[in-house]
Amino acid sequence: MDRIILGNDEFEGENNAYVLHEGDSLALVDTGIATTDVRDDLREGLAEYGYEFADVDDIVLTHFHPDHAGLAGEVQSESDATVYVHEADAPLVEGDEAATAALDERRREYLEAWGIPPAKREELLGVVESVTGLSETNPTVTPIEDGDTLEVGGHTLETVHAPGHALGLCWFEIAGRNQAFVGDVILPVYTPNVGGADVRVERPLETYLETLRALADRDYDRVWPGHRDPIEEPSERALTIVDHHRERTERVVTALEEHGPADPWTVSADLFGELEGIHIVHGPGEAFAHLDHLVHEGVASVEDGQYRLVDGDADLESVVAPSRTP
Repeated sequence: MDRIILGNDEFEGENNAYVLHEGDSLALVDTGIATTDVRDDLREGLAEYGYEFADVDDIVLTHFHPDHAGLAGEVQSESDATVYVHEADAPLVEGDEAATAALDERRREYLEAWGIPPAKREELLGVVESVTGLSETNPTVTPIEDGDTLEVGGHTLETVHAPGHALGLCWFEIAGRNQAFVGDVILPVYTPNVGGADVRVERPLETYLETLRALADRDYDRVWPGHRDPIEEPSERALTIVDHHRERTERVVTALEEHGPADPWTVSADLFGELEGIHIVHGPGEAFAHLDHLVHEGVASVEDGQYRLVDGDADLESVVAPSRTP
């Protein structure tokens, strides 16, 4: 198993594509974004191991985001590779017009509901339209679900559905190694965005916290993320991100004490300051995820898009709590 480091100027920094190869079997885990530079990175990376796009037998995608799935169609068009992705994300990767339109409409509704000013909404939509990061060649996809086993590149991978950052996000446990490919479930430097990265996810923060606890409970020796370097103590990293979200929840409560009733855009300004580009959705999306969680936990209420505290003395240790210590 080898790693190809791919450039990425749009999202969380360097992407990873993983090369699984044994005998005549060759697979990729993620492909990178469909830009000229990244396409060249992937071709050159494969060539270092004596391969080209035409040699790829299987492509395993951790989720639909273009910095992970963008080149899958081009690789498949040259190789006839089988492309695997979770069934929730499969229509988006295939370029299904109805699924894409539904996501776009849901995003527009949230942008308005979160209180984002019209000029900022238009700025964001311009970014989304100009930087799709997907190839014009859409792959034909084989949908997978939680528990499916994939035999690819001489390795056995167990599919574990891990929603939060994206509805169809999965990690793939490598049989016999106590390791996994985790995509954007956890990252070594950044905390994956929750709320804005995929507006299809219901109760985004609680959903993501459940995924983090599940990953921590697996107690892997090492995991291979979608960005940057491998993570040597993944359970500790997962629970550190839980702690990060508890601290952020505290900051959201403080913002409501100072500014409430308030919409997610107002809260995000308190958390992150001025937002530009793709962060126009990531910032208020993250604020919404925390506000939504506080509503479901009885700490806040919402009316006409405005959130207010109803229990300023709530124990946030119980509202956002890890399942165990590492």
